[in-house]
Amino acid sequence: MLTQFIDGMYIVAGVLFILSLAGLSKQTTSRVGNIAGMVGMVLALAAVIAASVTTSWVANQAGSPTRLPWMITLGLILAVLVIGAAIGTPIARKVEMTQMPELIAIFHSFVGMAAVLVGFNSFAVPGEGAGGTVHLVEVALGVLIGAYTFTGSVVAYLKLSAKMSSAPLTLPGRNLLNLAGFAIFVALMVGFTMFGTGEHHAPTMLGWGLIIGIAAIGFLLGYHMVAAIGGGDMPVVVSMLNSYSGWAAAAAGFMLNNNLLIITGSLVGSSGAILSYIMCRAMNRSFISVILGGFGVDGGTVAASSDEQGEHREIDAAGAADMLLNAKSVVITPGYGMAVAKAQYPVAEITSQLRAKGINVRFGVHPVAGRLPGHMNVLLAEANVPYDIVLEMDEINEDFPETDVVLVIGANDTVNPAALDDPGSPIAGMPVLEVWKAENVIVFKRSMATGYAGVQNPLFFKENTQMLFGDAKQRVEDILKALD
Repeated sequence: MLTQFIDGMYIVAGVLFILSLAGLSKQTTSRVGNIAGMVGMVLALAAVIAASVTTSWVANQAGSPTRLPWMITLGLILAVLVIGAAIGTPIARKVEMTQMPELIAIFHSFVGMAAVLVGFNSFAVPGEGAGGTVHLVEVALGVLIGAYTFTGSVVAYLKLSAKMSSAPLTLPGRNLLNLAGFAIFVALMVGFTMFGTGEHHAPTMLGWGLIIGIAAIGFLLGYHMVAAIGGGDMPVVVSMLNSYSGWAAAAAGFMLNNNLLIITGSLVGSSGAILSYIMCRAMNRSFISVILGGFGVDGGTVAASSDEQGEHREIDAAGAADMLLNAKSVVITPGYGMAVAKAQYPVAEITSQLRAKGINVRFGVHPVAGRLPGHMNVLLAEANVPYDIVLEMDEINEDFPETDVVLVIGANDTVNPAALDDPGSPIAGMPVLEVWKAENVIVFKRSMATGYAGVQNPLFFKENTQMLFGDAKQRVEDILKALD
C-alpha cells in the first residue's frame, strides 16, 4: 500500500512539473507555473525520502546487514537537506538579478557533479540489475554527461561573472580535438562494458580505471567546448547547459531506477534544447555552430575603428524629456546595462507617466537581450510593467518607422545595424531590433565602448541618434524629474 502511495506521489509530482512548464510559457501564468513546480518538488522530495526510509525499514525487518537502520537513514537525509538549505537560502536571497545567469550556471555544475558521483556509486555498489551491459552503458553515459556539464557550467559561470575572458578559446583544430575526445570516450565505454566487472558483477580495477578515464574525457570536453564559445552566444550556452543538466539528471534516474528523475530530467533536457534551438533561430545562427564554436571577443573595449564611423551627438536629460513629451509613440528597448544599473523601476515610472499623458509606450525585447533567456522580461515584470506592452522583436520591428522616439537602455549588440548591413561583421545575419528606422533614437550608455560581443555599433553615429551618457538609473531619474 505504501509503495503504491509513493508511486502515486511520483506521478502527481511529474504532472505538476509538466504543468509548471506549461505555466512558464506565458507571462500571465508564470506565477502559477512557479507554484506548481515548487509543490511538485516538495512532493518529489517527500516521496524520495519515504521510499528510502521504507526500503531501509523493510531491509532491517528482513535482517539485512547491508542497510543502515531506518532512523539513521532518515537522519542522514534530513541532515543533507538542512545543509543544502543553509547554503542555498542565503545565496538565493542576496543574489542580484544581474547575477542570475552565473548563479544558474554554477547550479547546473552541481547537477553535473551529482550525476558523476551517482555513476561512481552505482558502479561501486552493485544492486539489482547491476553489472549488465545496459547498466554499464548507463553509468558511462551518466558520468560523461555529468562531467561535461560540470566543467562546462563552471566555465560559463566564470565567463558570465567576468572572472574569465569572454573571448572564445580557439585552439588549432579544435573540432578535431572534440571528435577525438568523443572517439576516445566510445572506446573507453566499449572496454568498460566488456571488462568493467568481474565475478558476481563486482567492479574490477580495470573498470575503475576506465570509468575514471571517461570522467576525465567529460571534464576536458566540457571545458574546451564551452571555452570555445564567445560572449555573444552565452545566453544560448546557459540554455544548453540547462538541457545538459536535465540529461545528467535523467541518466542518474536510470542508474538509480528512479522514474521521477527520468521524467524530470527528460523534461528539463528537452525543454532546454528546444529553447536553445529557438534562440539560435531568432539569432539566425546555426545551432551546431554555436555549440561547437561561437563568436565574440572581450566586451567593454573600444573598437579601433570607432573614429572611422563619424561623430556621435549627445543629449541631456532635459532634452530627452522634452523629446518624449512631444512624442506620440515611444518604444523602449532594454538590455543588460539596464539590469546592471537597476534602472527597471524608474523606467517603469517613466512608462506610467507617459501613458498617463496619452503617449503610446511599448517595450521591444530581443530574444537574447541580457545574458539569460527571458532576462529582460523578468526584470520588467519585477517592476510591474504591464505584460501587454512588452513585445517580442518580431512583434515590434515593423512599427519602428512610425515611432517618434526609441530609448535604447543598456542594449548594444541587439540593436546593431551592422548585423544586417555588414556581411563581414561577426554578428552578420543576426536579426536585431531595427531601432534606427524611428524618427529619433536616444541611447543610454556609460561610454562609447562596444557590447558584450565586442562589436562596434554604427547606430551610435547615425544622424537620428543621440547619446545620453552616464549611469542608466541616474539618467532615467533625471528624465523623471524633468517630466514633472
